[in-house]
Amino acid sequence: MNPSRLLSTIIVKIATTKFPKFIQCFINKTYVKIFKIDMEEFEPENPCEYPTLNDLFIRHKKFIEFYEDDDIVVSPSDSEVIANGDIENNYVYQIKGKKYKIDELIPYETQIDGGYYINLYLSPSDYHRFHVPIDMEIVKATYIPGGLKPVKPSQLEKELVFPKNKRVVLRCKDKKERFFYFVAVGAMIVGKIHFNFDERLQKDYEEITTFEYDKPVKLKKGDELGRFEFGSSILLFFGPDHFKYLNQQDNVEVGDILGEIY
Repeated sequence: MNPSRLLSTIIVKIATTKFPKFIQCFINKTYVKIFKIDMEEFEPENPCEYPTLNDLFIRHKKFIEFYEDDDIVVSPSDSEVIANGDIENNYVYQIKGKKYKIDELIPYETQIDGGYYINLYLSPSDYHRFHVPIDMEIVKATYIPGGLKPVKPSQLEKELVFPKNKRVVLRCKDKKERFFYFVAVGAMIVGKIHFNFDERLQKDYEEITTFEYDKPVKLKKGDELGRFEFGSSILLFFGPDHFKYLNQQDNVEVGDILGEIY
C-alpha cells in the first residue's frame, strides 16, 4: 500500500471509531474550532451529539436553497472555485499554471473540446455532501483507481494531481439531451466517495470499472447525489455552445448559481 493510502486508511479508522463520549466530544469540538465551522447551519448543532468524527464530517445542513429556473446550473457543494474557463484543444487547467488533457482524466472520448470547465475545491471545513447541479440523467459511471494525494490549492500548484488521483466520472445528460461530466476526485484522507444512486461505486477497484445504466437514473436539481468523507474536489465539464458561466465569486455555497445552459 502506498504511503498516501496507508495514511488515509489510518485516519479513516480513527474517524470512524466511537470513542468514550467525553473523548469524542473533545475531538469533535477541537475539529470545529480548528476549522471554524459554524454549527448553527447544521443539525444537530452540538458537536458532542455526533457519535464519531466521520458523522461530523458528513453532517446535514438544516436548509439549502436551490435556484428553481430549469436552465440554471448551481454549485453542487460548498467550495472554492480554483479554476474555470474554456476547454481549448482538449486541455484544461487544474489550477493556474498546471494544465492537462481531458483524456488523461476521463478515459474515453468526450467531445467537449471548445466547452467549459469548473474546478471546485472542498476544504475540510466545508459541508461534505454534494448535490445535483441541474436536472439530469446519469448515463454511465466510471471508477478510475489512482493515488490519494492532497488536492488543496497549494499542492495543485506544485504537481498534476487530478489525472492521477482516484476518481469517479459521471457521464450525464441535461434536459436538452446534451452530455456533460461530473467528476468526483478523491484526496488525501478521503476513504471513499459515496454515491447514493449506486452502492457499487463505493468499492475500490484495481482497474477502471464502468457501470452503464439501461434504466435511466434521473435526478432533480438539489437531490443529494453523494458525499466525501473529507475535503476533496468536484470537476464539471460542459460541451461547446451550451453553457454560460455566470458566477463572480471565489467561494460558493451549495445551491449558488454557477451558470446556465442554453
